Amino acid sequence: MTTTELTAEKLDFKRILPVLVIVLVDLMGLSIIIPLLPLYAARFGASPLTVGILQATYPMMQFIGAPILGRLSDRFGRKPILIISQIGTLAGFILLGFANTLWLLFLSRIIDGLSGANISTAQAAIADSTTEKTRTQGLGLIGAAFGIGFILGPIVAFIVLASTGQNYQAVAWAAAFFSLASILMTTFWFKETIGEVEDPTASRKRRPFSFGAMRQALTRPTIGFLLILMFFYQIAFGGYEQLFSLFTLTRLGMDARDTSGLFVLAGLFIVVVQGGLIGRWSRVKGDRWLVILGVSALSIGLILTALTPAIPIPWYDKARVMQSLAGEGTFRVSIQSIHISLPEEAARGWFGIIWLLIASFPAALGGGVLQPAVNSLITKSSDKSEVGGMLGISSGFYSAANAIAPLFYGSLFQWFGAPVPFFAGGLILLVLWALAPRMVK
Repeated sequence: MTTTELTAEKLDFKRILPVLVIVLVDLMGLSIIIPLLPLYAARFGASPLTVGILQATYPMMQFIGAPILGRLSDRFGRKPILIISQIGTLAGFILLGFANTLWLLFLSRIIDGLSGANISTAQAAIADSTTEKTRTQGLGLIGAAFGIGFILGPIVAFIVLASTGQNYQAVAWAAAFFSLASILMTTFWFKETIGEVEDPTASRKRRPFSFGAMRQALTRPTIGFLLILMFFYQIAFGGYEQLFSLFTLTRLGMDARDTSGLFVLAGLFIVVVQGGLIGRWSRVKGDRWLVILGVSALSIGLILTALTPAIPIPWYDKARVMQSLAGEGTFRVSIQSIHISLPEEAARGWFGIIWLLIASFPAALGGGVLQPAVNSLITKSSDKSEVGGMLGISSGFYSAANAIAPLFYGSLFQWFGAPVPFFAGGLILLVLWALAPRMVK
């Protein structure tokens, strides 16, 4: 093997390090509020369905914004588009810090969602900076940075909540701080990667993004199926992510601090998978094997989650959890305005939380490997000048699924009970599991 071939098989870590650090800091801001948002909405009297609608607002707006910004990043560069999206995220967090009604929560998510191209643009920058042999590993490291963010973010949320007496506004301001840090790092550290594309003029000649481009992408044999796979996978997984805090609250009596601990454990496992294993698995087994592994593991994880016994955690105190939902000081609401059912204290024990921890491992494994494997296959099936646009379209389908998923899960949650939506998501993935070996070449 020649020196050139050896270089092509080795990931240039120094080249992609700025992108990874920026994603890490950016995701710390996002992951600080993820365990909090359903409980924040419940404070203002939101039902499970309303929580689902709130969770759908961000990806619904991202579905509109991310593909447009992704295509613009092909034309004008990754750096300016990344900064624009980060400024929108900062504005959303600042508004969240001032929120004292439900409609302000919705407005903050609308602003953040419309500018939400952070991850797809970072993925495009990674694709610019890798070869076909190292791309899955590079995209996996994006996921690892995502996972580390999900470890550190909930830890920060836990510390802020514990030190401020469950002050949700303080958590939003902490998220805004990390968002501002990511803007500064992008401005002064990140170097443009679009100039490294072989023919940058080709991307400038392409028309701006349109929804017709999404329909056209679906007609391309390999890319079309991968986009459909991404969409239905995220219908199942997106609802799991976005309603998980409400599930643990109503099933096991876990408040925001308790659920933050579960996010930390899941993040640790995802870092191990995406940072240390996915690159090796991709080289040895291939991306097709990773896709099948991801779908099967996630299906098992969701079904096991649905079967979690309704046994509250040993330290569960119903009055304390209700008090944490109501809040403190100026932003305190009436307990009578909270319409979430909590479990009784009589059946407390360890079995429920141990079961959920076991179920979380296959769910985290599936969620950790599937998205980078699918996106890697998409970039390998695309021309270099359209990578940003294709990843933007992939992000659009991903966001559309994320918009539908909480409505689907929230409706089933409210009308049929907490376990039903997670079981339904597992069944969807079982169908994909059966189809994937035949459809992914």
